[in-house]
Amino acid sequence: MTTVEPGLPDELVAGARSAFADQYGEPPATVGRAPGRVNLMGEHTDYNAGLVLPVALPHATYAAARPRGDEQVRVTSRQQEESWEGTLGELGPRSVEGWAGYAAGVVWSLREAGYAVPGVDLLVDSTVPVGAGLSSSAAIECAVGIALLDLVDAADDADPLVAAAIRAETEVVGAPTGGMDQTVAVHGEHGTALLIDFRSGEHRPVPLDLRGHTLLVTDTRVSHALTDGGYGSRREDCEAAARALGVPSLREATLEQVATIEDERIRRRATHIVTETARTTETVEALEAGDWDRVGGLFDASHRSMRDEFEISCPELDAAVSVAVEAGAVAARMTGGGFGGSSVAVVPDERVEAVMNAIDAAFVLEGFRSPVHLRATPSGGASVHRA
Repeated sequence: MTTVEPGLPDELVAGARSAFADQYGEPPATVGRAPGRVNLMGEHTDYNAGLVLPVALPHATYAAARPRGDEQVRVTSRQQEESWEGTLGELGPRSVEGWAGYAAGVVWSLREAGYAVPGVDLLVDSTVPVGAGLSSSAAIECAVGIALLDLVDAADDADPLVAAAIRAETEVVGAPTGGMDQTVAVHGEHGTALLIDFRSGEHRPVPLDLRGHTLLVTDTRVSHALTDGGYGSRREDCEAAARALGVPSLREATLEQVATIEDERIRRRATHIVTETARTTETVEALEAGDWDRVGGLFDASHRSMRDEFEISCPELDAAVSVAVEAGAVAARMTGGGFGGSSVAVVPDERVEAVMNAIDAAFVLEGFRSPVHLRATPSGGASVHRA
């Protein structure tokens, strides 16, 4: 089996500093860190003013930064061959192609928000798997963002960081995401999930007592991109459903109302959103009560809804979920935006190896690519590590 370890933060910070010095000839002034995330419940509900329940991962992105005396912006990565170089004046909506847009886009969005971000050299290093549905993009944005804010003595401004990261992704990169990933990347806390209400804008930690259990994430290695159209089309369907019902968002809709939508596809999309928001509330209640049987039922209902109503699963995700439960997981579902990516399972500690082995064997039998597993220890949000 193949597993992805998060690495030791101090060693990763030191590695980012060393790589930065090798790349640019001098050490960075600061290093920002931000985690990836796995979502326990609430897929595609964020842009529908709904509820989500993500967990910040120990796997994180580190962004080393140093201000320049001119308007040049240089962006490199230890994981990507492509780099980007330009000027502050060149930055703007859809101005940077590829992964570098997530980093350079935050330079632009923070400047748009009124921060005097200078020209800058940036180097990104990460242990968050790319394309796994674990929010590697938001981890880049928030790691870069908190490093840049540290350069202008504003690293305590958490909410502007979330807003700037969202603008970078939606306007510079062009991915129509809803804000869950950036919010938990900044506000995640050790030992908790984060309940986020996208109608009120409020969020609160939900204690996650996993004693005796492990959150196991399986990356199917079916890569997805939020800019490839599938995500956007689901968002358009949800907006069409809200218009058909005459409500500002599907958060305001009931199942009885949804049943009146004439378009069958639009009706199914709306059904998922309304029921998924309700499942998020129920999942919080079940976790707080330590009721793993109820969590298992909610995870199962969520996965079926994403597979059948929202149509964002795939054979690899369906196999990872069903085999995990057969091998002893108490709960399993796909997680993230869909069209590939990862599943998440709650597994008794003594069954973790058996579950991973069973999924690996099933993938071999089905002719799928070998999956990758990681343990999702609930971790903290963005932080600064000064040189």
